[in-house]
Amino acid sequence: MFIIGLTGGIASGKSTVAGILKELGAKVIDTDQVAREVVLPGEPAYRDIVAAFGRGILQPDGHLNRRALGRIVFSDAAARELLNAITHPRIREKVQAQIAALRQADPEAVVVIEAPLLIEAGMDDMVDAIWVVTAPATVRLKRLMERDNLSPQEAESRLKAQMGERERLRHATRIIPTGGDLSATHAAVLAAWQELQRAGRLS
Repeated sequence: MFIIGLTGGIASGKSTVAGILKELGAKVIDTDQVAREVVLPGEPAYRDIVAAFGRGILQPDGHLNRRALGRIVFSDAAARELLNAITHPRIREKVQAQIAALRQADPEAVVVIEAPLLIEAGMDDMVDAIWVVTAPATVRLKRLMERDNLSPQEAESRLKAQMGERERLRHATRIIPTGGDLSATHAAVLAAWQELQRAGRLS
């Protein structure tokens, strides 16, 4: 099994790259989906979050109001660290379980852990390579505003809350640019995949 940690700043194009890798045969673990699962009502992380932030961050049906919680944590570093301390260990545990299941089903699989906070959450020690998806800040800002219906100020606060691009790139085994059109992104991913094939990493 060969495990790729796929990371990058918010709205950098990670999901697009993960989708291409899936088409090429990789098994993708989406930590955003895992993160949504660990905060469902009844989960330990859910109870800890409500205890830490109050019931004001809940929707009428009892589920987390992710936008309300986001407004808090993206404007307060201490609150963000607290949320991460609650969720990251639970996310890591579920990802490890998924890797174990995939290894049992197909020991030769290429697994992609799509994780915006791969490095910050300490999951970089779970992977064999780190692919960093990158795009210009202006492109990411525009994508984020359109994708999440955010104001420029809200989008900017989310960009600034994450690890700086220079620091992230220091960890990169491979850099995948996504600032151009989709065909250019596809070509970059395919080139990286073919490099793995030449190195004998793919069965």
